[in-house]
Amino acid sequence: MILDDNYFMRQAIKEALNAYDQNEVPIGAVVMANNMILGRGHNQTQALRDVTAHAEMIAISAATEALGSKYLENCTLYVTLEPCVMCAGALFWSKISRVVFGAFDPKFGSSKYGELYHPKTKIIGGVMADDCRDLIVDFFKTKRKS
Repeated sequence: MILDDNYFMRQAIKEALNAYDQNEVPIGAVVMANNMILGRGHNQTQALRDVTAHAEMIAISAATEALGSKYLENCTLYVTLEPCVMCAGALFWSKISRVVFGAFDPKFGSSKYGELYHPKTKIIGGVMADDCRDLIVDFFKTKRKS
């Protein structure tokens, strides 16, 4: 099995589906190093009544706990939607090496606000973008019907 960006994005999509099943906006994230997932997360803002409980924040916390370090150097975050400003700030401070996201977020995505990541962080957007976007679009279509 080839463990490439698509493989790890599919793992993030599985997390997004967990969020969807829990009536949360379906965004999922995983943090990987050396082809191993160190942290997983999905949106839990409703369940935890916490506006900071984004998928990225939960995955970052799980990965730093697994590593026993506050830094995520030599790690990659895979997330189904472009990180917001808050998550980009947390990723900046974590010194993560790569951020790979699926769908772009033209309203709240970090790229709208300029360079927010650590200068050494490589950003790759658009990986499995249609699959990631379709999950979110479907979620909000079901919300509008009810």
